Amino acid sequence: MIPDRNSPAIQDFIDRFLKSSGRSDIRSEDIVVDVFGDSPALRDQLIALILAGTKTATCTDLWSWEKEQDTPIVPGMLTLALDGFGRPRCIIETVKVEQTTYEEVTAEFARAEGEHEPLDLPDDLVLENWRTYHWAYYSRVLPGIGHEPTLDMPVLCEHFRVVYSEEMQPKS
Repeated sequence: MIPDRNSPAIQDFIDRFLKSSGRSDIRSEDIVVDVFGDSPALRDQLIALILAGTKTATCTDLWSWEKEQDTPIVPGMLTLALDGFGRPRCIIETVKVEQTTYEEVTAEFARAEGEHEPLDLPDDLVLENWRTYHWAYYSRVLPGIGHEPTLDMPVLCEHFRVVYSEEMQPKS
């Protein structure tokens, strides 16, 4: 469950981002508030990968996205990512999104998700790892919204970049 976007911690983080960005075209309510993963431990693990620059993509099933969010995933979308305690950690911008099926996800995309170790695994093992962990994830979350994972289920493959974090060091 996503914490209330009107909480002081979330609003303060968004306000600091808006002030630092200098972009007057962004409104606070345009920023999606979301989490990666379905448990506090997994959320913390995935946020760490994002902040390290290892994770630059994510995949969600279309059914969950449509149930939880009002906004479609489109390039330019801004998302405030929360950690396992519901604290704001960074704002990401969607660079590219593609709808495909679970079975059509590529090793290249799975590698961009950065959830495999070691990071230099061969493509076939990266994809095998991705399928194992994502199938387990979908098997946990989809029954809660009346679906079961299938090989042809629609998934959204999103590439993103971090545009704001108070923890990352500026690159020189």
